This record gives sequence, C-alpha cells and structure tokens, in this order.
Amino acid sequence: MATTAIDRTRRMLSLVTYLRERPGARVDEVARAFGISEDELISDLNVLPMCGTSFRGGDLLDIDTDGEHIWWYNADAVGSGTGQPLRLAADEATALLVAARAVATLPGLRDGDKDALLRATAKLETAAGESAGASSRVSVTFESEGGVFADVDRAITERRRLRIRYYSPGRDELTDREIDPIRLFAVGHTYVEAWCRRSEARRTFRLDRVAGIELLDTPADPPAVEPRDLSEGLVQPAPTDPEVVIETGPGGRWVAEYYPHDAAEELPDGGLRVTLRTPDPATLRRLALRLGGDGRIVSPPELAESAREAARAALDQYEELA
Repeated sequence: MATTAIDRTRRMLSLVTYLRERPGARVDEVARAFGISEDELISDLNVLPMCGTSFRGGDLLDIDTDGEHIWWYNADAVGSGTGQPLRLAADEATALLVAARAVATLPGLRDGDKDALLRATAKLETAAGESAGASSRVSVTFESEGGVFADVDRAITERRRLRIRYYSPGRDELTDREIDPIRLFAVGHTYVEAWCRRSEARRTFRLDRVAGIELLDTPADPPAVEPRDLSEGLVQPAPTDPEVVIETGPGGRWVAEYYPHDAAEELPDGGLRVTLRTPDPATLRRLALRLGGDGRIVSPPELAESAREAARAALDQYEELA
C-alpha cells in the first residue's frame, strides 16, 4: 500500500530538521525514528539533494550516505544566509506577517517561542516597509487543532500528562480520558501517539477530534514502547478486510492521495477507479457524501446503497429546512 505524496513531503521536511541536528546519523536509527524501511529512507535521501533555497549549486542540500551513516556537508552554509539575500515580494511578505501573527496567538505556545516569533515579526515588518501595511488589515484565526497541537507539543516537551475529551466517529460519542503523550506525527492528518490511562494501552488520537484538552501537573510516564511502523501509512488494512471500489471524476482524484489503496486505475474521463480495503466499510459513507458528484461507491453493492440512503437523508433535511 503506497504512502501518499503528501505523507512523503511531510516526512522529508521533518527529515531535513532531524539530520541538521544529528551529523553522521546512522541510517538504521533514522529509519527507525521515522517508522520507515532503510530502502525508503535511501530513496528520500536521493531526492533531498535536488532541494534547497534556490536552484543554484551552492544552495542545494549536499546530503550523502555511505549506506551506514548520513552526512550533510553544507548544513551550516544553507541555513546561514551566506548565499544571495532573500528578497520577498509584497504578497510574500504579507503572507508571512499574517501567518506569524496568527501563530503568536496560539494557546499553549511556549513563552520563549512566542518572544522569538514576535521579534522575528518586528524585523520582518521593518524590512517589508510599506508592504507591511496590507498585512495589518488581514487576520487569521486557527481552528481548534492549532491550540491542541501547541498543548500536546508542550506536554511532550515538559513530560506532562494530558486530560482530553475525544470524539470517536465510529461510535459517535465523546469520552474523557487521561493520556501520556509519546510523539506527534502527521499521516494525512496530525496525530498524537500516547499511552491511554483509560484503556492502559497505546492509542492514537487525531488532533482535530479533540474537543477539549487540559495540561496536567502530573508527570507523564508512558511505558517504553517501540514506535509504530508508519511506512505503510497509519491505517494498514489486512488482506482479509473487505474490498471497496470507488470511482471518481477528475475532481475526486485526491482520494488516491489521502486514502491507502491497493490500486488506482485511470478512467477515460480523467477520473480514477480506486480499490481499497477497510475493516469497517461503513466508515466510507462519509467519504461518499464528501465526494458528491465527483465520485461514487461501486462495490460492495450494500455499501453503495447505504451511501445513497445517507445522501437522500441529507437532502431530505435540506428540503425540510427550506
């Protein structure tokens, strides 16, 4: 089951930071830290030298491996600003300033990080000159996931327990539980892997499903566990799980990027026929509703009919409101 392009991009961005802090890191240790095979890591390393701050030779990442260790020969030069000065267009400066001010308002942001961000914002305002004026007329408010991320990140750094209220869509219920966070990761969505004190087992929680969060003074003390292997994605269906076939139009091709699948065949109209497996096919009804006219469930027939019934019920609700 293939990792999506979005998952790989996120992983490679994290890999750059990881390697900068660990000169000569061992291949096996880096692969284990990212939950991927050594072959997948080598494949990522073959792409990174084509990335950088510009396409000029000196600004590209000079990363290499001898199969055992990984070496980044120009890490200091790439990040030191010794190349050409960065020049921002007015729209780029505006976007950066708006984003920086929005991030500074996130709840749970550590004081040191907030101070550093505000200082950087002030410098950018000075450098942007008149362009900074437009940014003051735009504001951004993050959804709840941003605040949750900040609290979880702080809990991991300070080794503290969290109390969360979590929504489980499969059961359509909210539960309260205390967790000892282990790590944050992104596979399509952002998750926290944690030791759940309610179930006394390792659990994975999607941040946008956290309805409430509280940072506790109780020290976090999760048992020593091996990180989950995420090389095949977060959801790893078994070969015996039911098969579902979805056909999409051109506007629904994103399904193949976001959902692990066994096959994605091109259709004459520019769409895809996506074959995937899931232990609970009923959970894909929501996907069918989201696709609307850009896709449909083809099989199994009972799931296709269930999706049609859900769509009819939704339309009936709109008619009642009208």
